[in-house]
Formats: sequence, structure tokens, C-alpha cells
Amino acid sequence: MSQQPMAYLYPEFLESNDARPIRILSEYLEPLRRFKDQKIQDTVVFFGSARVDSRERAERALRTLRARGVRDADEQYQAELKKSRRAVEWARYYEEARELARRLTTWSMSLQSENHRFVVTSGGGPGIMEAANRGAREAGGKTIGLNIRLPFEQGANPYITDGLHFEFHYFFMRKFWFAYLSKALVIFPGGFGTLDELFEILTLVQTDKLSKKIEVILYGREYWQPILDFKPMAEWGAIAEQDLDLLHYADTPADAFERLQTHLIENHLEAKTAQEAAAPGIAKTRG
Repeated sequence: MSQQPMAYLYPEFLESNDARPIRILSEYLEPLRRFKDQKIQDTVVFFGSARVDSRERAERALRTLRARGVRDADEQYQAELKKSRRAVEWARYYEEARELARRLTTWSMSLQSENHRFVVTSGGGPGIMEAANRGAREAGGKTIGLNIRLPFEQGANPYITDGLHFEFHYFFMRKFWFAYLSKALVIFPGGFGTLDELFEILTLVQTDKLSKKIEVILYGREYWQPILDFKPMAEWGAIAEQDLDLLHYADTPADAFERLQTHLIENHLEAKTAQEAAAPGIAKTRG
């Protein structure tokens, strides 16, 4: 008679509907252990489209397309050419996310701390996510990727620090880790997923479900202002007038970095020092 495996080692059970709570809990406990091991204290999260490419790759694709020698009258060719030219324009955001992540990481590494502060974190995939991880890695710092398993589009990028690449099945557990450690968000141009993550955080801030002050920066007015106009919501009374102040804009890496640095120093460096001096060993938490 074959020996029955222990329940916690039994794949058929662990993959069943009955064991779903165990799988959910694993996506909390396993990242928690690794963050502790790597001494990650807090993060700055970069959101944005997975479909943005680097300038080098976008320009190479455009050159390849032009070299095909297709007649200009070909409608399909013209459509592809238009799309490729837009990809070169779009690449601006990849390079600027990369530069901002590099600046932020260089500064955070200069801080005197036993732990790693304000670690650049992304969704772990391509596009803006890759750019953020890449810039942080180029600065020589740690960088986190919280990847989600999807049937299309998203594999992990190669710039995530060893030991800080996480794979999630549940979107809500991935969102928990985005929110739990983050002290600021930078929202680059993106689609439905980017908007979903933005509104998740805005709702938590608006309803005072976060025990910390968090900066939310929309990067790229040219893109975001035609898409997100919240003033009518305030005029109708759907949100409070002060809720409009939850969002700030930036258009260059320098502007975004200055805003991030000011927020992080005032609310998470100087404020913490003052709190510790007043009440050593007491930290505010919220479940």
C-alpha cells in the first residue's frame, strides 16, 4: 500500500478549489519573507503600458519597415508605417521612466539606512515596467518586479534583482504588495491595467485606508489630461474638491524626481525622525 502524502505536500489538494485560501495566503507570506530577507523597507512604484518599447528597438523596427521597399500606395504598409512612427514617439516615455528610476535609485542609495529605502518597483513585465527596473539596475540598486501570470503579453523582464522577482496568480494579492510598501507612485501612459492600478490607490488614499502619505504623479500631461479630467466629478459632487489634489503632474524626469524627493524627505525621512524622537519604538500601523 503506497503512503499518502501529507496534505501540505499533496499537489492534487494544493491545486484544488478547496485549497484556494492556502494559495492566497502563500502570495502574502512568501513575498513577506523575501522582503524581510532582502531588507526592503519601502518602495516607489512605476506603472505604465507594457506596449512601450525602448527608443533603440523602436527606431530599429522603423528602419526595418522602411527597408522593405513596399510601394507607398500600399494601405497596409502605410498603416504599419504610421504605427511604427508612433512607437518611436511613444519610446520617449520608456527612456524617461528609465532616467527617473536611475535618478531615484542613485539618490536612495545615498541615504543612511540599515534597510533599502524607496526601491523602484514595477509590474515586472515589458514596456514602462522594464524601463523602471532597467534604470534602477543601471544605477546599481535593488529593483523589484511583481509580475502577474497572464495568457498573453507579459513575461518578466531581465532587469529585476535576483530574489526580488515575484510571480502572482491573484491580481488582488499583487495589488496588495504594490500598496503596502509604496510611499509614492509614478503613473506613466498606459491602458486599462494602468488605470485600474491608479484608481485602486486613489480609492485607498481618499478613504484613508493607508496609514502613510503617498504621492501620486501622473507623468505626461500630453497623454493624461485628455483622458483624465476629474473636475466635472468635483462639480457634480461625486468627489470632494480637495480630492483633485491627490494627483500631481510631471513632464520631465527632473520635475518628477524633484517632486518625489521633496515628498519622500518631508513625509518619510524627516517626519519619521521626528516621530521616533518623540516616541521611540512606536510605529503607526493599520490592518
